[in-house]
Amino acid sequence: MTKNEKLVEIIEQLKTLTLFEASELVKSIEEVFGVDTSVSVSQAPASGQVVQSAPAEVVEEKTAFDIILTDVPADKKIAILKIVRNVTGLGLKESKDIVDNVPKLLKEGASKEESEKVQKELEAAGAKVTIK
Repeated sequence: MTKNEKLVEIIEQLKTLTLFEASELVKSIEEVFGVDTSVSVSQAPASGQVVQSAPAEVVEEKTAFDIILTDVPADKKIAILKIVRNVTGLGLKESKDIVDNVPKLLKEGASKEESEKVQKELEAAGAKVTIK
């Protein structure tokens, strides 16, 4: 059986998503196609009829995130230090203390967009970051 190349490509792209991105994808699919993914196949009727399910419980989406610097390779400290200074607005000494004493809370209560941006920037420089 030959697989559709388009589907194979989509599946390969899905494999690269983070858990958060996958969750956002499911929400978008639900909105665009008007489906409820909380109904499992075993709950679906055998006749193939679409069943309108009860509204899913509303789960509050987290809006404030903590950015934690978890690892800084010795050979990448200077580049990471510059990013830490820009993100925190701290002076050189305070920023150096964060970089030298990981794991450290880098920023508390950041927005989703800001935390993702900072994470990408730090990881591109070689650091390891956790978002909580």
